[in-house]
Amino acid sequence: MNKADLIAAMAAESGLSKVDAKKALDAFLAATTEALQRGERVTLVGFGSFVVGERGERMGRNPRTGEAIKIKAKKVVKFRPSIEL
Repeated sequence: MNKADLIAAMAAESGLSKVDAKKALDAFLAATTEALQRGERVTLVGFGSFVVGERGERMGRNPRTGEAIKIKAKKVVKFRPSIEL
C-alpha cells in the first residue's frame, strides 16, 4: 500500500473526501515527525509505538572495494508493534 492507496482507504472508511483525507494524513505525518525530532515517543494504542533509538558507531565494508570503513553513530526511528497488531 502506498500513500495514495492509504489516502483512498482513509477516505472510504471515514466518509471524508480524498482531499480532506490527504490533509489529515499530512498533518499526522508532520506532527509525528516533529515529535520524533524532539526525541519523544509516539504511541498509537492498538497499533504500536514509534521511538527514536541510537545506532552506535560500527565498522562496515565498501561493497565495491571490500575496504573496511567506519560508519558513524546516528539516531534512527524504530517501530514497535502493539500486542493487538
